[in-house]
Amino acid sequence: MHFTSEQRLDDVLEREFTLGEIPGILWTPRSASGSAPAPLILVGHPGGLHMMYPRLVARARHAAAEGFAAATIELPGSGDRPRSAAGEQARADLRRALEAGEPVDGEIVDRLVLPLVEKAVPEWRAVLDALLSLPEIGGPVGYSGGVIAIGIRLAVVEPRIAAALLFAGSFVPRSVFEEARQVTIPLQVLLQWDDEGNDRQQALDLFDAFGSKEKTLHANMGGHTGVPQFEGDDGNRFFARHLK
Repeated sequence: MHFTSEQRLDDVLEREFTLGEIPGILWTPRSASGSAPAPLILVGHPGGLHMMYPRLVARARHAAAEGFAAATIELPGSGDRPRSAAGEQARADLRRALEAGEPVDGEIVDRLVLPLVEKAVPEWRAVLDALLSLPEIGGPVGYSGGVIAIGIRLAVVEPRIAAALLFAGSFVPRSVFEEARQVTIPLQVLLQWDDEGNDRQQALDLFDAFGSKEKTLHANMGGHTGVPQFEGDDGNRFFARHLK
């Protein structure tokens, strides 16, 4: 892992890094230096670090105020990372269906999401290896955000992730429902009831499919970006119960 820049944001240290071809950002609370290692939250998002940065840094600073480190990476095919012809075609087909007001075919979702999951999850795990080698970072580890299919796969295959706060609102391949039945860690799922790009019933069915004995659904009125601010505090309390 190679750190390429750093800056202080009040009581948070922000460092950009690369791991091979994977770019990312690590935020650590200033109190993490010289004290016990900070628990780590992996911050998921739909791609485009520069575009998503204001929301990501707000989430990271909120977590850091409670003593958590946070890290995120650029997804394959997003930002300045190379695109694949198949992925770009799937995105174009998805946009065409949405603009026409047509139902989104499951085949389009599979072509778009499954290759992303296959590429992103090993990258997340490699970055996690590197992060946990830093003296200021410790386990256990949480995952927070979307793409929800990536969070589900990580929850199944990565034993170091002890709890997950998943954001409904992204397209879910049908095969991922079978993976959801294998998830056993504590879950908290956020659902925006009026999310214009989300199939509400599918999100409810997915929540029902999770195999976790402890799982909580938070459904709030409003669109995709209208998550109430109090959910940040509640997310911190959720992770405090399971990561500290």
